[in-house]
Amino acid sequence: MVKGKIRYVCQSCGYVAPKWMGKCPDCEQWNSLVEERQISTKRTRMIQGRSTAPISITQVASESQIRFATGIEEFDRILGGGVVPGSLVLVGGDPGIGKSTLLLQVASMLSADQREVLYISGEESAAQTRQRAERLGTLSEKLLILTEVDVEQIINCIENVHPRVAIVDSIQTLYQPELAGAPGSVGQIRECTGRLLRLAKSRDVAFFLIGHVTKSGAIAGPRLLEHMVDTVLYFEGDRHHAYRILRAVKNRFGPTNEIGIFEMGPKGLVEVSNPSEIFLAQRGENVAGSVVVGSLEGTRPLLVEIQALVSRSNYSMPQRVVTGVEYGRLVMLLAVLEKKCGLRLGSQDVFVNAAGGIRVDEPAADLGIVTAIASSFRDRPVNTGTVVIGEVGLGGEVRAVSHSEKRVREAQKLGFKRCVISQGNISGFSRGISMEVVGVKTIREALDRLLKAS
Repeated sequence: MVKGKIRYVCQSCGYVAPKWMGKCPDCEQWNSLVEERQISTKRTRMIQGRSTAPISITQVASESQIRFATGIEEFDRILGGGVVPGSLVLVGGDPGIGKSTLLLQVASMLSADQREVLYISGEESAAQTRQRAERLGTLSEKLLILTEVDVEQIINCIENVHPRVAIVDSIQTLYQPELAGAPGSVGQIRECTGRLLRLAKSRDVAFFLIGHVTKSGAIAGPRLLEHMVDTVLYFEGDRHHAYRILRAVKNRFGPTNEIGIFEMGPKGLVEVSNPSEIFLAQRGENVAGSVVVGSLEGTRPLLVEIQALVSRSNYSMPQRVVTGVEYGRLVMLLAVLEKKCGLRLGSQDVFVNAAGGIRVDEPAADLGIVTAIASSFRDRPVNTGTVVIGEVGLGGEVRAVSHSEKRVREAQKLGFKRCVISQGNISGFSRGISMEVVGVKTIREALDRLLKAS
């Protein structure tokens, strides 16, 4: 019989309580506290053989990060240039969005390069994994399959096989036999990830962990899981549509907020080399409420179509519906439009959408959002050859944005003829910009230039 102190741990946030409660006092989730038996275990060093005596930082030997490419350029760019040996990468996303498909393709590409890759499946049998590999065309002699959920057996297998890369599908299915609690509980996830972390650092094995997500889209389990790993990647997009966006929200070995665009096809996920052209392919001409904005995702400039529909409301409380745009940002921009430009939007339903399933979070899309709303409200289309870039302040001013030249060059490459941007970004452009660049100081001035009566 396993002895130990009983405690109750919240499965949503990791809050620990000495007794059971119906509602977690930290995250306020109901019926989320689960009984766990705490077992006292001996502490182990995370990296064996390293000195624990403190030394001066100037005496620490500088180690260059030796990366190896996966063969999928979009995936390598998100990781910062390739896979770092000994790193832990957490990949999360909705069910069916393509997490297992992408990592199976990555495993096939790495194994084809004469690297031992171990695919650990805790949710599917070996036969099911082979069937998926046959469908994707990713069969390889160097790709090894292990169907196991006991973390001790997994560690023993890795120490015997010595793979360069190990993929765990998924981390919520693993369990530590000596620890009480069902697989997927807070204690099990924390302990299993900790064991794999120590193994990765001591054996230089790169781990890819697939993680389930909650209804809100966050990685299931404690937030500690995201702090333990080196890189966190999120799949975005609708599984009922073809395009998928893989976003890096944490990366100790590369830039954060980098994205990769993939298209789901019969042979798995295919990287999209020119996403701006894809997102604008179905854009209509001379349509009121449609504006192209120059966004920046990590180091990649991206042109996105912002659509707005403004119609008279039939309810006492007008609707504000957004897709791919922050709701609070929309409410603020509506207030600025009404106060500074005199647009009476208090009795109008407003719908805003970022076409293509992409999410636009940066303030540089503000001017495009207000232009699309004003265009729909006044029923005056914006010229299809125009790109809009700029942040909007509460005083109605158009503020400068970072990397403006990179955004303008992307628009020029796709054939746009004019760019409306903040006056603060006009100076400093180098040679090679042939398109017309118009600087504006306020949103009233911008709307006067963009929505001239035809």
